[in-house]
Amino acid sequence: MTAALNVVVLAAGMGKRMHSNVPKVLHRVAGKPLLAHVLDAARALQPAPGRFCVVYGHGGEMVREAVCAPDLAFARQEPQLGTGHAVQQALPHLDDSARTLVLYGDVPLVRTETLAALVAASGDGLGVLTVTLDDPSGYGRIVRDAAGRVAAIVEEKDASAPDKAIREINTGIMLLPRAKLRAWLAALSNDNAQHEYYLTDVVRFALRDGVPVVAVETPAQWETLGVNSKAQLAQLERIAQGRIAEKLLEQGVTLADPGRIDVRGTLTIGRDAHIDVNCIFEGDVRLGDDVTIGAHCVLRDVSIADGSEVLPFCHLEGGDIGAHCRIGPFARMRPGTRLDAQVHIGNFVEVKASEMGYGSKANHLAYVGDSVVGRNANIGAGTITCNYDGANKHRTVIEDDVHIGSDVQLVAPVTVGRGATVGAGTTIWRDVPPGGLALNRKDQVHRPQWKRPIK
Repeated sequence: MTAALNVVVLAAGMGKRMHSNVPKVLHRVAGKPLLAHVLDAARALQPAPGRFCVVYGHGGEMVREAVCAPDLAFARQEPQLGTGHAVQQALPHLDDSARTLVLYGDVPLVRTETLAALVAASGDGLGVLTVTLDDPSGYGRIVRDAAGRVAAIVEEKDASAPDKAIREINTGIMLLPRAKLRAWLAALSNDNAQHEYYLTDVVRFALRDGVPVVAVETPAQWETLGVNSKAQLAQLERIAQGRIAEKLLEQGVTLADPGRIDVRGTLTIGRDAHIDVNCIFEGDVRLGDDVTIGAHCVLRDVSIADGSEVLPFCHLEGGDIGAHCRIGPFARMRPGTRLDAQVHIGNFVEVKASEMGYGSKANHLAYVGDSVVGRNANIGAGTITCNYDGANKHRTVIEDDVHIGSDVQLVAPVTVGRGATVGAGTTIWRDVPPGGLALNRKDQVHRPQWKRPIK
């Protein structure tokens, strides 16, 4: 059984190079704040950590509100005097009988399995996660002795020329032993080039006190990358999306171009699904077996059952689509919509807060809002449900086997009875009984001598 664990996430930095009023750790990768990625990776450790503390500074309450959860404590670091000082602020929230894992709120792609390896390898010693970079500029170097053991971590501004030639760097992620942590933090000094209290100085204390120092190197450079600018944020976004695409391909999903998909939430897909280029998935999206998503679609919080097809340029949000439906192209589905199997929603059709029964169709240029549509109904081109009176929304009911012609206005609240037909160009403001034809009487006039105006 792994010993108990504290998790401290350092998230106090301003991020000046982001040029943003949003705290750096709240900028998003794959639809989620950087800080939330880090917390999720730590929460997935087994056994689960006992205590979490987020050390915040710039952005204050914005950070707390964005990730607030029952398992999180927060400590404010003001002013920001370095990483060692930051961990000092978290001490009142930690369990002294547990080891402490220190993470960074702007390093979002670190994997749970990497953290687990660091925790397991460190034992009762001090663990440091390292990575080897082609260009280690700006990072603290891992200095080893002749036997290959960690001898020190030297920060860039304090490094000698030989130290700067070292390519193995400190990622900042550390596993700190329980016994000496408070004493080591109290002994930190700011006698260095930046006049800050470096957490990395505890490595020197550990070596002095005979505590083993273990370096665990990850071969995946991308999971140790931090964010200090919008360019780096964009770089991490593409890395994150690439990882998601790889997992989808491994699951058997066909991606027309793995480099042109964006998943900004949770995407669950069945077998033999096909996704064309430039599709965006947000929130919780679930696709069944044999589902096809055409190019340039946006899906948010949508469930699509087996065999359905979404044609290009559709925008679907907050609803359920049944099996073997055909949606689009250029269709919009708004929250609260439920489509039964075999429903067709065609080009430039909008459906909002409505139910459509088995086999029903609205193939062209229609608006169906706040409606209940039965089975095998047909809604013609240019038909709209007039559901809003300026103050309240009203319900339209279209029963089974109704045929509605083109350019019809259904002024809610209204019901069109089973099997009825509504003629083209009709305005319906009273209930239509089942069967038969409903239409407005109109006279067609022809004036053969009439002349079109001339400019």
